[in-house]
Amino acid sequence: MSDAGASRKYAMPRMNLSAQASSRPPSQGVGASAKRLQITVLDLVNKGPAKGLFARLMNANLASIMPQVVAAWCQELGHTVRYVCYTGFEDLSRELLEDTDVLFVGAFSRSAQTAYAISNLYRQRGAVTVMGGPHARCYPEDAALYFDYVLGFTDKTIIDEVLRERTPQRPLGRCVSAARQPTALPGVASRWKFIEQTIAKAPAFKFVPMIGSMGCPYTCSFCIDSVVDYQPLAFEQIRDDLRFLLGKLKRPVVGWHDPNFGVRFDDYMSAIEDVVSPGHIRFVAESSLSLLSEPHLKRLKANGFVGILPGIESWFELGNKSRTGRHVGMEKVRQISDHVNTILRYIPFVQTNFVLGLDSDSGREPFELTKRFFEMTPGAYPAFSLLTAYGRAAPLNLELQRAGRVLPFPFLFLDGNHAMNVRPLNYEWAPFYDMVVDTTRHAMTGTRILRRFAANRGVVTKIFNLVRATSSKRVRFQDKVRHLLNTDADIRRFFAGESRKLPDFYMERMRRSLGPLWAALPPGALMHDEKAYLADPFGTSIRPGAAPHIAATLRK
Repeated sequence: MSDAGASRKYAMPRMNLSAQASSRPPSQGVGASAKRLQITVLDLVNKGPAKGLFARLMNANLASIMPQVVAAWCQELGHTVRYVCYTGFEDLSRELLEDTDVLFVGAFSRSAQTAYAISNLYRQRGAVTVMGGPHARCYPEDAALYFDYVLGFTDKTIIDEVLRERTPQRPLGRCVSAARQPTALPGVASRWKFIEQTIAKAPAFKFVPMIGSMGCPYTCSFCIDSVVDYQPLAFEQIRDDLRFLLGKLKRPVVGWHDPNFGVRFDDYMSAIEDVVSPGHIRFVAESSLSLLSEPHLKRLKANGFVGILPGIESWFELGNKSRTGRHVGMEKVRQISDHVNTILRYIPFVQTNFVLGLDSDSGREPFELTKRFFEMTPGAYPAFSLLTAYGRAAPLNLELQRAGRVLPFPFLFLDGNHAMNVRPLNYEWAPFYDMVVDTTRHAMTGTRILRRFAANRGVVTKIFNLVRATSSKRVRFQDKVRHLLNTDADIRRFFAGESRKLPDFYMERMRRSLGPLWAALPPGALMHDEKAYLADPFGTSIRPGAAPHIAATLRK
C-alpha cells in the first residue's frame, strides 16, 4: 500500500521504529482463530470525491498492489474479505456499509485525514482498524493516534498476528513490523478477483499492477525508497503472472510498480520473452535514465513497452541516475534532451519527473533550463513535484526538521502540487511561486500542448497527453496561492513558519475535500507534529509498550 511517487508497499525505513518481528509461521486457515472474521481492505487511491475526465480515465489504474496482497493473505488465512478501491467516484457511505471486524486501510499521506475519519467511524462501530502503506511508514506516530495497528514491513505472519490479536489499542495504536520485506507476494492469479473489480472501473485504459522488485539501489536524499534495500522478487513468479494474464485479457497493459524497473534488466527481459509473444502484452514502467541505454531501449520496444517514466529531478545534482556524471546546467539539459528524444524513438509515452525547490537550485536558472528542456524535447510529458518532506521517509527530512524548515501543512495538501512543506533554501516564497507558475504554465498550456500533440506518436499517446494536460488545474491553484502571498497576512505568516494556525483558505479546501467525512475527523487530526522525527529520531515513543500518555504529548 504505498508517497510521491511511488512505492506501493508496506514498508518502514531501515531505522526500524517498532521491530516487533515474529518467528511464528502464519497459520494456513482460521485454525486457532476464534471465528472467521469479516475483513474490509480499503485502498484510498483518492483523498475525496473526484471529478474530471482524466481522473475518470486513470484513477482506477493507480490502485496499489499491497492492499490486494493483504486481501489475498486474509483470504488464505480463511477469512471473508471485502476489498474496496476508492477512486473518488464511489459513494463511500454505501461501499463501507457492511459489518466489519477488522478494517485495513492503505493510504498515501494526501489521503491520511480521509483514512483517520473512516477509522474513527469504524472504531465507533466496534471494528479494529489497521493502517499500512506510505503514510504509515512516513508518519507512524501520527497514524498510531487514530488506528489500532500501524504496519511497517508486512508479511503474511504479521497479518496473521494482527488478526489473532485484534484488540483495540487506545489511546495509542501498536506499531508492528516484520524484520524485513517479504521475499514473495501473492501473484496476479491470487489477486485477480481484486484486480478485476478495480480495472472494471476504468472506462478505457486498464492497467494490471505487477511488481518484480522492492526498494531502490539509488540513495536520493529526498526519496521515500532511498532507505529501502533493493530486493528482487522471484522471476518465475513474473512468468506465472504473465501466463495467467494472457489467458484472461486480450493485449493487457501491465503497470510495473517497481520503484526502479529494470535494475536486473536481462532477467526481466528474459522472463517476458520466455512467455509473451511480441505484441500480446504492453508494459509501462518507472525507470532511471542510467538504465535506458539504446540497446536496452531496442529490447524494451521489442517486448511491448509503450511507456517509461524516468526521473530527471534536478539540473544540478543526481547525475548518477541520468548517466550525466558531473555535467550540470545547460550541458546536462542537452545531454538529457538527446537521451529522452532517443527514448521517444522507441517508446511512445515518456513522462519526465522533476522536483522543484531543491537546495541545489537558486535564481531563475533551474526554471529557465526546464523550459528550455521542453522546447528541445517536445514529445516528453512534464511531471513537476514541489519538494516535500514526508515525515520519516528519507534522511534529508531529519536535516530539514533540524533546520526548522518544515511547515505543518495538513496531510491532505502533501501531494507534490497543493503545498510545499519545506521552506526553500535559496528563494523567498513569492518569487519562487512566480517561477513555479511560469514554468508550469509554459510546459502544460497553449503552444506546448499543441507541440507535444504533434510530436507524440500513436493515437493513444496523443489523446492521453492531451486529456491529461487540459484536465490539470495545477497552474490555476498555484497562481491562486501566489496571489494570496501578496494579499493574505495569515498565509504569509504560515509560509514563513511564524504561525501554526492554518489559514482559512486551506481550512475551507479541506472541509470541501472531505465532505461528509469532515464531521468524522477525530479531535487533533487536522494538524500534526511536523517535527516528530527530530523529537524522536529512533521512534522509541511508538514502540510496543510505550506509555499511554505519549499520545497526548504527540498531539501537542
